[in-house]
Amino acid sequence: MAFATPATPAKNINSLTAIPQFPDNPKTLILQQCKTVRDLNQIHAHLVKTRLLFNPSIAENLLESAALIVPDAMEYAASIFNEIDRPDTSAYNVMIRGFTLNQSPLESVLLYQEMLEHSVPPDEFTFPCILKACSRLGAVDEGAQIHAQVLKMGIRLNGFVGNTLIHMYANCGKIKIARKVFDGLTERNIMAWNSMFAGYSKGGHWEQIVKLFMRMRESGVGFDEVTLISVLTACGRLADLELGKWIADYVEVNGMQDNGTLITCLVDMYAKCGRLDVARRLFDQMGPKDVVAWSAMISGYTQARECKEALDLFHEMQAANVEPNEITLVSVLSSCAVLGALETGKWVHFFIKKRGLKLTVSLGTALVDFYAKCGSIVSAIDVFMKMPVKNVYSWTVLIQGLASNGQGKRALEFFNMMQDKNVPPNDVTFIAVLSACSHVGLVDEARCLFASMSRDFDIEPRMEHYGCMVDILGRAGLIEEAYQLIQNMPINPNAVIWRTMLASCRVHKNVELGEESLKHLVKLEPMHSGDYILLSNLYASVGRLEDAMTVRSQMKKRGIRKTPGCSLIEVDGVIHEFLSEDDVHAHSKEIYRATEDMLGEIKYAGYVPNTTEARFDAEEEDKEVSVSHHSEKLAIAFALIRTPPGMAIRVTKNLRVCLDCHNATKMISKVFNREIIVRDRNRFHHFRDGQCSCNDYW
Repeated sequence: MAFATPATPAKNINSLTAIPQFPDNPKTLILQQCKTVRDLNQIHAHLVKTRLLFNPSIAENLLESAALIVPDAMEYAASIFNEIDRPDTSAYNVMIRGFTLNQSPLESVLLYQEMLEHSVPPDEFTFPCILKACSRLGAVDEGAQIHAQVLKMGIRLNGFVGNTLIHMYANCGKIKIARKVFDGLTERNIMAWNSMFAGYSKGGHWEQIVKLFMRMRESGVGFDEVTLISVLTACGRLADLELGKWIADYVEVNGMQDNGTLITCLVDMYAKCGRLDVARRLFDQMGPKDVVAWSAMISGYTQARECKEALDLFHEMQAANVEPNEITLVSVLSSCAVLGALETGKWVHFFIKKRGLKLTVSLGTALVDFYAKCGSIVSAIDVFMKMPVKNVYSWTVLIQGLASNGQGKRALEFFNMMQDKNVPPNDVTFIAVLSACSHVGLVDEARCLFASMSRDFDIEPRMEHYGCMVDILGRAGLIEEAYQLIQNMPINPNAVIWRTMLASCRVHKNVELGEESLKHLVKLEPMHSGDYILLSNLYASVGRLEDAMTVRSQMKKRGIRKTPGCSLIEVDGVIHEFLSEDDVHAHSKEIYRATEDMLGEIKYAGYVPNTTEARFDAEEEDKEVSVSHHSEKLAIAFALIRTPPGMAIRVTKNLRVCLDCHNATKMISKVFNREIIVRDRNRFHHFRDGQCSCNDYW
């Protein structure tokens, strides 16, 4: 839309201005007290009857009341405006402002165009309102034309016009032009600074916010709560705890603790900077908390992987009768996904349906991820198919979910479907689809996909993609090819690459390359216990027990302790945690009795304990006791005595499931007629009727 340049007007000939004015007429006071359209209608009729409507100040007051004061009266205001023979600048300003305030920015822009066509000159009060309208429409070209008109008319950019110009450009993504306008101001008030901060915030330019704030402090300009909220948000994103603490001290010294929004931002900042203890203390000290405050603290726990605490706080929020918003629900679903808390997550899904909440991309993707990570892949697909809008992350989450649940071929089908829908994959999508190939042994397909990344999609493989390929080749027994791939990598392999290689050597008993892998791992992450245990078990598997003992001795000398196995299970909405050979659970005696009974039942059905991964320096009887008390066995035994017969059992474990637990769980699923879903560090295992979804390919 091109705006005409206003011609120099003749002497104002607005028909209303020719009528004698009565500025002290009491009707103006009555108009200001109008509350409804009916009030307006009655007064309007009276003004027509008494001919007071021809008084310009009263007519303008009537227009202003309809456009700016009385709710839902813009249509009435437009009818009054249309009755004016020759509306002047002030009348146009009222209408443009009214349309902008009433979420009709397009009407504002069209009216501004009409204003110029009728040679009515805009003034310094016109431009802030019309620039706000352009900002809301994202109409940067029209905004730039108005900017040119402002300069041509010689209007100074200091004050409201300059502030709204900065806001318009920043909101439309033209942050460099916004900064140029800002730097060109001879005087900058607090609103100009805050407009610039808001623009940087919208674009995620967090470092620029901090730099600008430093300049603001150096220039001696005072700042307010709006400034501090923008800067605190940047501190959280950048983990700039030092500046965040400075602001916290400023807030305390200046008595600003009563500002709930500001304290909520402090909570969010501390949480994102890893200081959950300080964040929680501030949160607990707050008076009545709104949904934003609750969401900030829950989100902080979720992002720090303190998911049990996140769900506990969510239950407190429910008890406080604070209704969650979308941000809360996404955080809660993320925590449920990590913990495998199916029942709590299903309650969230029910809440979304009951409240009729829109299934946005963020909320829908979080639901897909939650169901997939809880092993309910059918529900994940159902939610995905019902999402009205999907982006690349939605597709990627589903593909990764299918991969983790052992449905590699179906993951590839969705990958192809994604391209048919003209959604280009990103680098994370390729990690997901390569993982799908890994879990089901699709070696040739993986090679083709890996080659297509740079050839067809201009995506250079990252460390994670090479890691997937090493894993795929290693699982398939192509150890030498995997090693050559590592040797030919254009980037230096990290610890994950070598650890993946070592794990493959352990499975396929390749001692030489296993030893080579550990040499690199010791240099990269010398204190990682799992690496030593893998090589130790590799030695033990080929009968080199003395070498295995030597590796364990090296661990002791270096003070390296094995990460304890930990399994989580949800029963009646409560998360229970189990550690291997642990007795801290409130019902540990009952659980151990149930475990012995469970193992006795499956032994009777043919189960024989596999102690190859137990401590080989122990007696055989102690080895059997050790593997029988692995955390997932304790969790499954607890579920058997606390859940109804036939109910599915879901376990989440922090480490890889060992061979004995894998075999035992297959037998438990058959003997006790239970579906058991175990999510370990690498993948899902769906056990049913003595079989596992991985077909022992793991």
